[in-house]
Amino acid sequence: MPTSTNTTIATCVQIRSGDIARSLVRVALALALLATSATPALAGPVRARAAGASSLLGGVNVTFNAAAPAEGERQIRLAGEMHARVVRVNIAWAQFAPARGALAPGPLAALDAFVEDASRHGVGVVLTVDATPCWDSSAPRRLLDACVPGRLAAANAWPPRTPAAYASFVAALARRYGSRLAAIEIWNEPDQVNQKYFAGPRKPQRYARLLRAAYRAIKRAEPSVPVLGGSIVGDNGSFLRALYRAGIKGYYDGLSVHFYTLTVAALHEIHQVQLAHHDRTRLWLDEFGWGTCRLGGHAEQGLPCVTPQVQAQNLRNTVRTLAATPYMAAAIAYTLQDSPREQFGALTQQGARKPAFGALAEAFSEPLGATEPVRLALTSSDGRILARGSAPVGDYMGLEASVHGVPRYRSVFTLNSLNRFSLKLPASLGASGVTVRVFRYWSSPSAAAEASS
Repeated sequence: MPTSTNTTIATCVQIRSGDIARSLVRVALALALLATSATPALAGPVRARAAGASSLLGGVNVTFNAAAPAEGERQIRLAGEMHARVVRVNIAWAQFAPARGALAPGPLAALDAFVEDASRHGVGVVLTVDATPCWDSSAPRRLLDACVPGRLAAANAWPPRTPAAYASFVAALARRYGSRLAAIEIWNEPDQVNQKYFAGPRKPQRYARLLRAAYRAIKRAEPSVPVLGGSIVGDNGSFLRALYRAGIKGYYDGLSVHFYTLTVAALHEIHQVQLAHHDRTRLWLDEFGWGTCRLGGHAEQGLPCVTPQVQAQNLRNTVRTLAATPYMAAAIAYTLQDSPREQFGALTQQGARKPAFGALAEAFSEPLGATEPVRLALTSSDGRILARGSAPVGDYMGLEASVHGVPRYRSVFTLNSLNRFSLKLPASLGASGVTVRVFRYWSSPSAAAEASS
């Protein structure tokens, strides 16, 4: 779900000694290595649609409601119209197995219909499975005493006491649906600090045990079903490093992440952690997006709002950027439709199509199409140069300035909520003979705008 745990830097922060955020220093140092580093070809479970086509799985998050099967069919149909190749849906183990030893027939029949609808529309399903039933929850006694079978409460957020029980359930899903599943994702956001999804202590160790058990069981039941591990929201790599120490490597076919802030830069950061641990598994970005509430406000958990037009532009540019990124396997936008609490949808709460719907349809059908260019204009005032422009969302931006061909100044900055920037350069550069180059750091450093005074 939307989270603001990614590192956020104030708009247009310039690199100067002693006054920069630590994360920007890391970016600047890493940039020095960019020209000499190469991204190797990566293995993964994703197959390309055709020779020369992007292998990126474009998709959208939808909701599952066992009591409203017609709603599921409607969402699948709309996802198909959006040219989505996959939909991601969260299901609660606690609602499918309220009692030990048997599955509830109602939710199971509803999921059967949902998966069949998706298959009929040519859409794969990513099943994200979490929420421990009362009978196996590791929650404290005070929470277990309030746990009602079949209803979701605080106790369901705690991981199972016996990972094998969860593993048996997800293996049954793999066996039941087989190739109609694009993947099974093992839990949702185990590193989320809000304790709503994976509560309790020793999260990396407990999640690693769960993932290993689930992977083994799924591969025994139906080896062709990809298993996604991680579901990570933090972009600094600390949780992933802890997972490696806990022994997750080799127990997933894709590593899933949820990044809403500086999405492209966050993916690069996580990928560097992977490479440091000799892990070439592709990344599944199965939650990302922008809320369209009042500009200047916050969509959810501190994330800034954007206009509907900027939301559409951001989604299109991000999908196309990731389609050209070899370590990416999937980009699954959050979400299909607004809710009373969130406005991240490509549809309004009433079902009207926002500009985002058409933008995603365009990006999914032509993932290797062009992104918005980096734009730059220079003006001078009081002997100083003002650099203004715009660029595609999601990455750190770099600025380099030279005077009569001699490099004199560098800065790192981020875009504002309209994807624009405005930077006043140091007076020591003067206002004539200055050439300025602005570029995206990780996503496409060769795509730049240059202007001279």
